[in-house]
Amino acid sequence: MKKYSNSRSAFLNCRFLLGFVLFSAGFVLALMSLTARSSLSAQSPTGESNGNKFGSSYRNDVSPPLRELPPWSEADRKEEHEANENPKIPHRHKDEADPVIQNRHSANSSTLNAVAPNLAAALSNFDGIPFPGVGCNCAPPDTNGAVGKTQYVQIVNEGYQVFDKTTGNSVLGPNSISSIWTGFGGACETGGNGDPVILYDHLADRWVVTQFAKAASNGPVTDECVAVSTTADATGSYYRYGFHLGSNFYDYPHLSVWLDGYYMSMNVFNSTGTSYLGPQAFAFDRTKMIVGLPASFVSPVGPLGGSVDPFLPADLDGPTLPPGGAPATFVGFPGQSINPNYTTYHFHADFATPANSTFTTFANPTAAGYTSLCPTTRACVPQAGVISSSYLDGIGDRLMFRLAYRNFGDHESVVGNYTVNANGVAGVRWFELRNVTAGPVSVYQESTYQPDSIWRWMGSAAMDGQGNIAIGFSASSSGIKPQIRYAARLATDPLNTLGQGEAHLYDGTGSQSGTGNRWGDYSALVVDPVDDATFWYTNEYYASNASFNWRTRIGSFKVASASPTPTPTPTPTPTPTPTPTPTPTPTPAPDFALAITPSSVTLNRGGGTASYTVTITPAGTFNSPVTLSISGLPSGASGTFSPNPATQSSDLKVTVASSVSKGTYTFTVTGMGGSPTKTHTATAKLVKTQKP
Repeated sequence: MKKYSNSRSAFLNCRFLLGFVLFSAGFVLALMSLTARSSLSAQSPTGESNGNKFGSSYRNDVSPPLRELPPWSEADRKEEHEANENPKIPHRHKDEADPVIQNRHSANSSTLNAVAPNLAAALSNFDGIPFPGVGCNCAPPDTNGAVGKTQYVQIVNEGYQVFDKTTGNSVLGPNSISSIWTGFGGACETGGNGDPVILYDHLADRWVVTQFAKAASNGPVTDECVAVSTTADATGSYYRYGFHLGSNFYDYPHLSVWLDGYYMSMNVFNSTGTSYLGPQAFAFDRTKMIVGLPASFVSPVGPLGGSVDPFLPADLDGPTLPPGGAPATFVGFPGQSINPNYTTYHFHADFATPANSTFTTFANPTAAGYTSLCPTTRACVPQAGVISSSYLDGIGDRLMFRLAYRNFGDHESVVGNYTVNANGVAGVRWFELRNVTAGPVSVYQESTYQPDSIWRWMGSAAMDGQGNIAIGFSASSSGIKPQIRYAARLATDPLNTLGQGEAHLYDGTGSQSGTGNRWGDYSALVVDPVDDATFWYTNEYYASNASFNWRTRIGSFKVASASPTPTPTPTPTPTPTPTPTPTPTPTPAPDFALAITPSSVTLNRGGGTASYTVTITPAGTFNSPVTLSISGLPSGASGTFSPNPATQSSDLKVTVASSVSKGTYTFTVTGMGGSPTKTHTATAKLVKTQKP
């Protein structure tokens, strides 16, 4: 693949500057004529030359307080349907051996068997918005959320809900996202179409709500609707903006907070969604939007071309701001066919003189090799109790939301993740880049988390104020129904490992059937701005085997202790890197671990019986019986447990017929017990030889 190189960037920048010089006179005349346009024009007053775009919202105003809006009406519900399908990104990556797989649960574990994690149980754990997501009545939910000083806001297709973060009680909603634009007119009121994102701008103590919209009901998605709260109360009023981006199909919007702007990435297709035109970066004038003034957007180079992989903008976390004048940073998915890398871009947005805006390639740090996850199908992640046609979309062709940025004073860190194929199952590839604004950009650490035979995908990564990293994700297999889990590392753990093990936020009790194989386009892990230490995660699950009946869960947890940090101010105040101070391991919540011994048994060609012992190790006050099952045995082999259910151990006898072909077979034992139900797995091997 032809990479989007520095020379390519320079050419686009020169073309951009020349185009704006030649275009300036026409732009002035255009602005004069645009003053006569209706505020509900189908298009923003925009300027465009050779793919360079700039413009203003076609309308902005102030909403009534959301708590005073009428509740959503059942009459507005649409028929059940799949949410907007992600058009395919061209697949070019050439598979390579993955040299950074973490194939155990803990850095101190020498086996693939699950071990009791060092992670504490969730601090809070409660249900979020359920299907049908208010007005959308669709799947998937595209679950994400943000946390402020006192509230947590969750958003899905096509609804939002505000919670008290201390109690988990609902404060407002769920209500329709489009209701926020009641009385606004245009596409944002009548054409809201999902792919929502909610952000908490901790620098301004404001909430940012966005979703895309169709300017024409039978046309492509062309508009982005952005609402910024007028206060710290997510149930109050919002400054509302409608932006018309162009005539292409603008898909998969993801936003971030930076000092001067709200930055957004889009995957752009032609108007029919049949041809990928490349990713495109946008910047919205944050300074104007947090005070409700008319605001503009800048997109200096247009779609970068069908050979360029999708990217995400870096979203600012923590009290220490980026270096003065630091550009907004975007990082690309390493899907290149040769020399895959985390292409790092710099976006300088100039809202006063758009022609001075630039978008350039800054660095190309190398990504470790990997194997693409199911690049030719949307049905690859297995679930218990459903047939393969209902397997789930792994979305292995892009970075997952969010790309989290943090400045420690002596270095900058950006953490992100995507999903790859690791030893035949989905694994979460996470990474930390350093010094992305000032350089030199480096891959400080990266690893593929694949500690056992469970499929893990739909991840979201974040880093707390001490440099500890957590990853939230979905987990599933042919032996378990989709679950919500998280894993973490302390800043003091060995590099390239999630050394604190894994915990379960919530174990779903159902699998999804039908629904177009979709399982969300993203989830969201964010850090509490009050203590800069508590992680908040939201994702989806199913309560029973069903189609179009998803549920969502919200939970919080800590990796290590931290003192509250003051509310940040927009003045750079670099501070030394805090020394990580891990808390003592707390008393674990009721749970258990599962192990199998021996790890492998060999039988000769005549077959026979292989004997194993399954050990159940309780944690905390867990004292429930555990029901055991086995999967993955070859045809002609069967397993029995005695006793079953069991409380401490069970003898497993695997009977193998002589007809079973020689080979090495890895099987999985699944244990389920407790209330709410805890599910764990362990693996072992059965070897059949031809020797007498």
